[in-house]
Amino acid sequence: MRPTATGSGLDALPLRADLRARVPYGAPQVDVPVRLNTNECSYPLPEPVAMAVVESVAREVRGLNRYPDREFTALREALAGYLGHGVEAAQVWAANGSNEVLLHLFQAFGGAGRTALGFTPAYSMHPNIAATSGTGWVDGHRGAAAGPFELDAKDAAEQVARHDPDLVMLCSPNNPTGTALGLDVVRAVYEASDRAVVVVDEAYEEFARPGTPSALTLLPGRPRLVVTRTMSKAFALAGARLGYLAADPAVCDALRLVRLPYHLSTLTQAAALVAVQHAADLLGTVAALREQRDRIVSELAALGLDPVPSDANFVLFGGLRDPAGTWQRLLEHGVLIRDVGIEGHLRVTAGTPAETTAFLTALTATLQESS
Repeated sequence: MRPTATGSGLDALPLRADLRARVPYGAPQVDVPVRLNTNECSYPLPEPVAMAVVESVAREVRGLNRYPDREFTALREALAGYLGHGVEAAQVWAANGSNEVLLHLFQAFGGAGRTALGFTPAYSMHPNIAATSGTGWVDGHRGAAAGPFELDAKDAAEQVARHDPDLVMLCSPNNPTGTALGLDVVRAVYEASDRAVVVVDEAYEEFARPGTPSALTLLPGRPRLVVTRTMSKAFALAGARLGYLAADPAVCDALRLVRLPYHLSTLTQAAALVAVQHAADLLGTVAALREQRDRIVSELAALGLDPVPSDANFVLFGGLRDPAGTWQRLLEHGVLIRDVGIEGHLRVTAGTPAETTAFLTALTATLQESS
């Protein structure tokens, strides 16, 4: 028999048992002068791009009595052109942020009786999405000889072979560590299973250091390989919620079976299409953010801390005796960064030069106060 709901609040509802002990995902949204906790782009849309979005959306408003293009045809073609590497429109899928793209993948290839494997620490939403889709989760481990946050190809492949998952989640560059994967890891993981869908989450790919390869180059001949991207970071479009992937066309066909009808609104499609058409303008801030990221790494090391070299738009840094206390004192200085739950570490987003200076000044004062 199913248990009877009693009490109040959630206890009074017939909530799924596996969700009762969970907490909602959520980074603090605090109104402070310097917000460097969620890896957003600190630069607003350039005025010409903003006006182009406004004009495009305005053209669509009178037609909102009709459903949007269910296949988001123009946007898929534009995204394929942006990705290059021979990717065609039939290989592209998009949704309301990369989290919904990932949810579609879990709904199609995970579910009851199936498992997903990820390598901790990694993006915290991967196990959360597994839970909401009823997919079992296996915490793989990192820690190759090259460093505590690295992933070794042989070791990763052995874990895949041992656990035999239905989905494997990889991040490159990884969140929260900022470390990128070599393509040897992706190849080894893919070859370690003859059935697992291997997802490479490349949300921060545009920020990678020169010479860092993309898993897009591995798509030909690998029908179970998926590469996900987002427009929230490098495209400064976090508020529009647009994520996408490239994969074999059959993967996109599978996702059509689980998506909600007309899931991508006309206005979202319009804004995202303009953004792709103005990619050069929007990506102009990437070099500036990389510079601030590298500045953070250099100056944190000079403070005696242990920053992890990053290919993303953020830096994970260790060497803190009291990370929770440091986070709180930084907040009191008007600077919001992220406690990602790794012992002795915090994570900070690369922002404008002024924001970076404010963070470094506040951190220096905080370290002096606690010494």
